[in-house]
Amino acid sequence: MDQHTLVKELNEDLGTEHQSLVQYIQHIATISGAEYMSVVDELRRHLAQELEHALILAEQVTFLGGIPETAVPTVPPTNSPRESLEADLALESNQLDRYRERIIQASELGLVDVAEALRPLLEQTQEHVRDLRTALGR
Repeated sequence: MDQHTLVKELNEDLGTEHQSLVQYIQHIATISGAEYMSVVDELRRHLAQELEHALILAEQVTFLGGIPETAVPTVPPTNSPRESLEADLALESNQLDRYRERIIQASELGLVDVAEALRPLLEQTQEHVRDLRTALGR
């Protein structure tokens, strides 16, 4: 892997963060029912963190000489609160795997500062996965 490829991968990660923002906004607005109120509060916290993740990724892309992309992947439709939470878990799990890869790749390229900037994203995404699994009773 070279730096150009890392920038491409970081931009794809940025796209998943854009998707997270849109998806969480949609799910926060549409998930209802007393049993989901605490989950919606947790999704609001996730939303704020996803915005920070997007900003960090955009800054790293710029730092590496790229231009942050703005494309938003399609948010899959859901028909129930449970389906919404399952979609959120799938997206967060994918992001978790990608951040693990990205930290390794940045380190292998000698870009320790980039790897360190990405570590909080990994840690918060791990927390999001745990929160969603708990909400889904797993």
